[in-house]
Amino acid sequence: MRTIHFTLNGEKASAEIATHHTIVEMLRDRFDLFGARESCAQGLCGCCTVLVDGRAVSGCLYLAAFADGAEVVTVEHLAVDGRLSPIQEAFLESGASQCGFCTPGFVLMAGQLLEAHPDPDDDEIRHYLSGNLCRCAAYPEIIKAVKLAAGKMRADRT
Repeated sequence: MRTIHFTLNGEKASAEIATHHTIVEMLRDRFDLFGARESCAQGLCGCCTVLVDGRAVSGCLYLAAFADGAEVVTVEHLAVDGRLSPIQEAFLESGASQCGFCTPGFVLMAGQLLEAHPDPDDDEIRHYLSGNLCRCAAYPEIIKAVKLAAGKMRADRT
Protein backbone atom coordinates (compact mmCIF):
# COMPACT_ATOMS: atom_id res chain seq x y z
CA MET A 1 0.00 0.00 0.00
CA ARG A 2 1.08 3.56 -0.64
CA THR A 3 -0.43 7.00 -0.11
CA ILE A 4 -0.78 9.37 -3.04
CA HIS A 5 -1.68 13.06 -2.99
CA PHE A 6 -3.37 14.83 -5.89
CA THR A 7 -6.09 17.29 -6.83
CA LEU A 8 -9.46 15.67 -7.51
CA ASN A 9 -12.09 17.80 -9.21
CA GLY A 10 -10.51 20.96 -7.86
CA GLU A 11 -10.00 19.76 -4.28
CA LYS A 12 -6.86 18.46 -2.60
CA ALA A 13 -7.15 14.71 -2.03
CA SER A 14 -5.14 11.74 -0.90
CA ALA A 15 -5.73 8.03 -0.98
CA GLU A 16 -4.07 4.91 0.27
CA ILE A 17 -3.87 2.57 -2.69
CA ALA A 18 -2.41 -0.74 -3.69
CA THR A 19 0.18 -0.13 -6.38
CA HIS A 20 -1.73 -2.32 -8.86
CA HIS A 21 -5.04 -0.43 -8.53
CA THR A 22 -6.24 1.59 -11.50
CA ILE A 23 -7.50 5.13 -11.23
CA VAL A 24 -11.06 3.89 -11.90
CA GLU A 25 -10.82 1.50 -8.96
CA MET A 26 -9.52 4.28 -6.74
CA LEU A 27 -12.21 6.76 -7.82
CA ARG A 28 -14.93 4.20 -7.22
CA ASP A 29 -13.64 2.59 -4.03
CA ARG A 30 -12.11 5.58 -2.22
CA PHE A 31 -14.22 8.52 -3.44
CA ASP A 32 -17.58 7.00 -4.49
CA LEU A 33 -17.22 8.50 -7.97
CA PHE A 34 -18.86 6.20 -10.48
CA GLY A 35 -18.91 8.32 -13.66
CA ALA A 36 -15.85 6.64 -15.15
CA ARG A 37 -16.88 3.05 -15.71
CA GLU A 38 -14.79 0.04 -16.50
CA SER A 39 -16.23 -1.81 -19.45
CA CYS A 40 -13.67 -3.43 -21.73
CA ALA A 41 -10.70 -3.35 -19.29
CA GLN A 42 -8.45 -2.93 -22.33
CA GLY A 43 -8.53 0.81 -22.95
CA LEU A 44 -10.56 0.42 -26.13
CA CYS A 45 -14.06 1.75 -25.38
CA GLY A 46 -13.62 5.11 -23.62
CA CYS A 47 -16.17 4.41 -20.86
CA CYS A 48 -13.47 4.86 -18.22
CA THR A 49 -12.12 8.19 -19.50
CA VAL A 50 -10.81 10.63 -16.90
CA LEU A 51 -8.59 13.66 -17.33
CA VAL A 52 -5.16 13.67 -15.72
CA ASP A 53 -3.31 16.95 -15.96
CA GLY A 54 -5.69 17.92 -18.76
CA ARG A 55 -5.10 14.80 -20.82
CA ALA A 56 -7.67 12.09 -21.41
CA VAL A 57 -6.56 8.69 -20.14
CA SER A 58 -8.12 5.25 -20.13
CA GLY A 59 -8.87 4.87 -16.45
CA CYS A 60 -9.05 1.08 -16.67
CA LEU A 61 -5.35 0.97 -17.61
CA TYR A 62 -3.99 4.05 -15.86
CA LEU A 63 -2.52 3.11 -12.51
CA ALA A 64 -3.73 5.24 -9.61
CA ALA A 65 -0.12 5.61 -8.47
CA PHE A 66 0.56 7.68 -11.61
CA ALA A 67 -1.91 10.30 -10.33
CA ASP A 68 0.40 11.21 -7.45
CA GLY A 69 0.89 14.98 -7.69
CA ALA A 70 -1.48 15.30 -10.64
CA GLU A 71 -4.76 17.06 -11.28
CA VAL A 72 -7.56 14.53 -11.87
CA VAL A 73 -10.91 15.59 -13.32
CA THR A 74 -13.93 13.34 -13.65
CA VAL A 75 -17.31 13.90 -15.26
CA GLU A 76 -18.74 14.64 -11.82
CA HIS A 77 -16.79 17.91 -11.82
CA LEU A 78 -18.62 19.35 -14.84
CA ALA A 79 -21.86 20.22 -13.08
CA VAL A 80 -21.54 23.35 -10.96
CA ASP A 81 -23.90 24.08 -8.07
CA GLY A 82 -26.28 21.40 -9.32
CA ARG A 83 -26.40 22.90 -12.83
CA LEU A 84 -25.28 20.72 -15.71
CA SER A 85 -22.55 21.96 -18.02
CA PRO A 86 -23.55 22.98 -21.56
CA ILE A 87 -22.12 19.69 -22.84
CA GLN A 88 -24.12 17.62 -20.36
CA GLU A 89 -27.28 19.59 -21.21
CA ALA A 90 -26.69 19.06 -24.92
CA PHE A 91 -26.27 15.31 -24.48
CA LEU A 92 -29.59 15.12 -22.64
CA GLU A 93 -31.43 17.38 -25.06
CA SER A 94 -30.15 15.46 -28.09
CA GLY A 95 -30.94 12.00 -26.74
CA ALA A 96 -27.25 11.15 -26.92
CA SER A 97 -27.28 9.32 -23.61
CA GLN A 98 -29.56 6.38 -24.29
CA CYS A 99 -28.36 3.90 -21.69
CA GLY A 100 -25.82 6.37 -20.27
CA PHE A 101 -23.01 3.91 -19.74
CA CYS A 102 -20.62 5.49 -22.24
CA THR A 103 -21.86 9.06 -21.79
CA PRO A 104 -19.30 10.27 -19.20
CA GLY A 105 -16.40 9.37 -21.49
CA PHE A 106 -18.04 11.00 -24.49
CA VAL A 107 -18.85 14.14 -22.47
CA LEU A 108 -15.24 14.54 -21.26
CA MET A 109 -13.86 13.97 -24.75
CA ALA A 110 -16.40 16.36 -26.28
CA GLY A 111 -15.23 18.97 -23.78
CA GLN A 112 -11.64 18.54 -24.86
CA LEU A 113 -12.63 18.72 -28.51
CA LEU A 114 -14.59 21.93 -28.01
CA GLU A 115 -11.71 23.52 -26.11
CA ALA A 116 -9.40 22.83 -29.06
CA HIS A 117 -11.96 23.36 -31.85
CA PRO A 118 -14.94 25.50 -30.74
CA ASP A 119 -16.88 24.88 -33.97
CA PRO A 120 -16.05 21.38 -35.24
CA ASP A 121 -17.64 19.84 -38.31
CA ASP A 122 -19.08 16.31 -38.35
CA ASP A 123 -15.84 14.70 -39.54
CA GLU A 124 -13.79 16.41 -36.83
CA ILE A 125 -16.27 15.22 -34.21
CA ARG A 126 -16.22 11.64 -35.52
CA HIS A 127 -12.43 11.60 -35.64
CA TYR A 128 -11.95 13.10 -32.18
CA LEU A 129 -14.49 10.79 -30.53
CA SER A 130 -13.38 7.67 -32.43
CA GLY A 131 -11.79 6.21 -29.29
CA ASN A 132 -15.18 6.05 -27.56
CA LEU A 133 -17.72 3.34 -28.27
CA CYS A 134 -21.48 3.53 -27.80
CA ARG A 135 -23.17 0.15 -27.66
CA CYS A 136 -26.56 1.81 -28.23
CA ALA A 137 -25.24 3.25 -31.51
CA ALA A 138 -26.36 6.78 -30.63
CA TYR A 139 -23.65 8.24 -32.86
CA PRO A 140 -25.93 10.61 -34.83
CA GLU A 141 -27.30 11.95 -31.56
CA ILE A 142 -23.80 12.30 -30.12
CA ILE A 143 -22.68 14.36 -33.11
CA LYS A 144 -25.82 16.48 -32.75
CA ALA A 145 -25.07 16.91 -29.03
CA VAL A 146 -21.51 18.09 -29.66
CA LYS A 147 -22.72 20.65 -32.20
CA LEU A 148 -25.45 21.82 -29.81
CA ALA A 149 -22.91 22.09 -26.99
CA ALA A 150 -20.61 24.13 -29.24
CA GLY A 151 -23.47 26.57 -29.81
CA LYS A 152 -24.31 26.73 -26.12
CA MET A 153 -20.69 27.39 -25.22
CA ARG A 154 -20.39 30.16 -27.83
CA ALA A 155 -23.57 31.74 -26.44
CA ASP A 156 -22.16 31.55 -22.89
CA ARG A 157 -19.01 33.40 -23.98
CA THR A 158 -20.97 36.34 -25.37
